[in-house]
Amino acid sequence: MKEIWVEKYRPKSLGEIVGQDEIVERLKAYRDSGNMPHLLFAGPAGTGKTTCAMALARDLFGEDWHQNYYELNSSDERGIDTVRTKIKEIARLAPLGGTEFKLIFLDEADNLTADAQAALRRTMETYSKTSRFVLSANYSSRIIEPIQSRCAVFRFRPHKPEAIREYLARIGKAEKLKITDDGMEALVYVSEGDLRRATNSLQVAASMGSTIDAEGLYKIASTIRPEDVKKIIERALAGEFLKAREVLDRLLIEYGVSGEDVVRQLHRAIFDLNVPDEVKVRLLDRVGETDFRLVEGSNERIQIEALLAHFALVGQELGKK
Repeated sequence: MKEIWVEKYRPKSLGEIVGQDEIVERLKAYRDSGNMPHLLFAGPAGTGKTTCAMALARDLFGEDWHQNYYELNSSDERGIDTVRTKIKEIARLAPLGGTEFKLIFLDEADNLTADAQAALRRTMETYSKTSRFVLSANYSSRIIEPIQSRCAVFRFRPHKPEAIREYLARIGKAEKLKITDDGMEALVYVSEGDLRRATNSLQVAASMGSTIDAEGLYKIASTIRPEDVKKIIERALAGEFLKAREVLDRLLIEYGVSGEDVVRQLHRAIFDLNVPDEVKVRLLDRVGETDFRLVEGSNERIQIEALLAHFALVGQELGKK
């Protein structure tokens, strides 16, 4: 694997971006007018925030876009000194090539401290003639209100399955891969709307062979097959606690997933169960409690088995009705 596919197949212009049509249309309007305000890109990881910033810079500045595009990761240096020195020095530089402004992309801006954000607010005002800031954040609520009010906010949503299929099919064709139908569905399931995760999973699977199927993907991604997760829950609800525990043991060894991963997949599978909503509510309530205990450092084996035991008790009550 000479190249990382996330970078190799990153869209080069706004017109190539998939899955964020409304956002792309708004950015195209800024591109066509040649002017734009400061921007705030907010949304989960792998939804195209960095890609949109780079594509916008390419469309605005052409082949020499690199000389007017600066990217900084705020999680590396998140204090006020970074804003007062590095960011301020970049912002005060005049744009090159006769353009009216340059783009400064601050990735993970929600990791900046409150003092750093307050200093950044003033920098954004002072150097707005020469620089436009594009802030990327997973959680926009962590960006102080004065900065949000100075930016046009773009909220990125997890990619829809059809967008993921379209993008991965394009990569598969270019790399001469055969992606089976169940393999494509596995990629969609594993990605959870994160296109970067889907692309990386496809590349790792491709290193094992040119045919991509579900069985290999789930093992490579350390993700339990959704039908196996559903089987665990159904056996527990049927009162077969020990059999559900045996399936869990086998899957933990086979896929090597962590306790938190198991709980997250159990959470996803509950919504597909053929049980009354009241039962789903009770199951989800206990899943949330188990997740909290795992985050706090509890023993994952004990907590997951206790969760399955609770499912069995709920199943017994359901059988008596």
